[in-house]
Amino acid sequence: MAVALQDQLTQLESARQIVLKDPGLYPQIVSGILPIVGANAQLELRRWGAEFLSETFSSPVFSPRQKEDSAVGVLGTLKDLLEIPGEDAAVVKSVVQIAASIYGLVFHYIFDRLYAKSLSYVSRLVSVANPHDVPVWNQMASIKQNILKRWDTGPAGVRICCIKFVQKIIQVQTPGVIADPRRPEQNEISLAIVPRDHPMIPPSKLEPEASGLLDRLLNVFQEDHNDAMLVDATLNCLGILLRTRQSISNKIMSAILNFNPLKQVNSPMNPKAKVQIKSMERTTRALLMNMYRRNENGPFAGRIKAYVDRYTQLRQDIFDEGSRKRAFPSEPTDGLDTAKRRRVGAELPPKRASNIPPLPPGPNSFKQLFTLTTDQDLANFDVTSLPPQLMVSMTLPVLARVDQQALTEAINHVRARYLSLTSPNRTLPQVGALGDDEEDYEPDFEPSEDREQIINKADALPPEDALYTPTDLALGPFTLPQPPPMTTEETEQIGKIVISKVFDKMNALEEPPAVKRQKPGFNRLAGSNYDKEAWVTVITRLATRALAGLDDESDDEETSKAIARKGGPASRLSDAIRENLWKHIVEDFRARIGIAIAWLNEEWYNDRIQIQIASNARDQEVISRPRQHYEYWMLRVLDGIIPYLDAKDKLLIRFLSEIPEVNEKVLERVKGLARDPERVQLAVNSLLYLIMMKPPARDIALDALEDLWRHYDDAKVPAAKHLAKWRPRILASEVKPSTTPTSNGVKIEDAENPSLSTLAHTSSTSGSDQIEKKQGGLPVAAAG
Repeated sequence: MAVALQDQLTQLESARQIVLKDPGLYPQIVSGILPIVGANAQLELRRWGAEFLSETFSSPVFSPRQKEDSAVGVLGTLKDLLEIPGEDAAVVKSVVQIAASIYGLVFHYIFDRLYAKSLSYVSRLVSVANPHDVPVWNQMASIKQNILKRWDTGPAGVRICCIKFVQKIIQVQTPGVIADPRRPEQNEISLAIVPRDHPMIPPSKLEPEASGLLDRLLNVFQEDHNDAMLVDATLNCLGILLRTRQSISNKIMSAILNFNPLKQVNSPMNPKAKVQIKSMERTTRALLMNMYRRNENGPFAGRIKAYVDRYTQLRQDIFDEGSRKRAFPSEPTDGLDTAKRRRVGAELPPKRASNIPPLPPGPNSFKQLFTLTTDQDLANFDVTSLPPQLMVSMTLPVLARVDQQALTEAINHVRARYLSLTSPNRTLPQVGALGDDEEDYEPDFEPSEDREQIINKADALPPEDALYTPTDLALGPFTLPQPPPMTTEETEQIGKIVISKVFDKMNALEEPPAVKRQKPGFNRLAGSNYDKEAWVTVITRLATRALAGLDDESDDEETSKAIARKGGPASRLSDAIRENLWKHIVEDFRARIGIAIAWLNEEWYNDRIQIQIASNARDQEVISRPRQHYEYWMLRVLDGIIPYLDAKDKLLIRFLSEIPEVNEKVLERVKGLARDPERVQLAVNSLLYLIMMKPPARDIALDALEDLWRHYDDAKVPAAKHLAKWRPRILASEVKPSTTPTSNGVKIEDAENPSLSTLAHTSSTSGSDQIEKKQGGLPVAAAG
């Protein structure tokens, strides 16, 4: 039995060598070996057959047309191999790889047989009824379901092959690019070549299946997977989809950019985990850099560059300890640490020869206590003759560059001197003693410690122990002098710098995520959250409330008029904030229209409060009207956004509806939109919204609408349609009928303007039966 098996394997290897030399023999060899390597063959033959078929259908020299015919013939064998209970993992891996190679071929075979060769509707029906084509797709579907079941339960090698098969399904069942509609045989196999009414492979069913498989494939980045092989296999398969399927590339790229390959760093690390983390990070970085080089100006180029730079730095900080310089040694290089000498029993390093003289006998002064030099000229130098500023400028650089060991040694010598002088057998000298009077000196012949013993005791003390300072040497309190007062120009300049920094901080903050959250309501504290909305509230109230009234303290009438005309320092600072706010809004008014509305509401409220305060101050001799800011800045904002409004833009209606007050100057600018024929409807809709939704502004809005109707030809028809409801008398007054007698005595009415007469007639007949309709999201009254 073993000899027969070996002979069969030898013959099969000979067949493999034949097709490698002559690829044209692939169809004959494939059809000839299928009965030998089928499901009833021995395990070694099944392994060889699965491996050979995997090589065959991935070979670039095997012609696609012949490969397609051969793929249909091996479906039954592949289905039988997958249905063997407990099949060998190597056989399953090869079968899954074969299925990934032939899935597109079978897909093209079904499409080609059912549609490409059909010339009429009748022939299509006949082709659909062909009993030889339906089982082909059913076999492929059965193989697909079997492989998808093994995706989560099979061994690691089988799961990697399943990922490749899923990638092929997504690529085939997703619309691709049609290079040349006239040459369908040269186009890539995708869902784009299949008609919508295909009876066997309908796109309406296959495309959702591909989308679900893509979600399941990308789910590996969301789960806490410890198997880096699955993540790397998924990343390697996604590169093909990113290059060939533009419709799903954004979804794939977003999932990759949200993936954190270093998320397992915080868990206990072992060598295997380190290798897996490095592998996932390297594969992710390679994929993203490949996509970045292909399109450096794409929509994801900036995010890819930032992602790669960030995780490259994190990987270096976590794993690349060997490439860094050695850390500073914890112990001195010229000897052991003092705290370790007794524990390790090491010898002390040899001491350097000290040039510090011992303290002379007798009563000593503080000058002698701190004198450590043998140079008499330097010891007798009077430092009080130098200015304090010069001493400070000299002392700090010297202390920064002094040798730490020499400084420690000098401190220990001074400490030893002090301890010897404060011992019970010695008395502390007075501050003013110079050591010249020897009458009070009484020598003490009791044994005392020598200088070396005192120095050793000083070395043994910890360096952080503070030396006790006598009260005679204690320093007095030190206070810094008050800074000189700033001028008005300096104050304004510093205020502008602060304003610019506040705006920079607001621009740096991101917009809050667009998620549904519970709003605190009117009882909330303004600026209670550290977000962009809080900074907007702070800036608008700094501009409107913080400095209000600070320039109106003068009792002189002329001074008050000058301040109102030119503005004082406080008003100039507020105007600087307002100017920056205006520039900030106009730069991107579509995204920042909410900031403009909040600011103008604050300005209107501040103007009302200031007017109320001024009206209550009746006891003052001179009552100056406070400056009004709302109208000026509201018109400036409006002038900044009107030139850039689109014909279908609803931003103007939102702005007019949410600002607290509308006057004639605002409506003059709205009417100016009618100069552009494309924006006439925008002007009419804006005025109509004010008429219907803002009763305080209804009269002036109707006057503006009437002015549009009278002076703008393009606005006559849309304006007349609404005037017919709100002011029908205007239309009736403009109609001038003329009657002409006819032969039978009946008068025929003829108006100078037929359109006006028709509208007036429509208005009189329709009355209150007009229907209000929604056009473009706006309530618009439709006549008759």
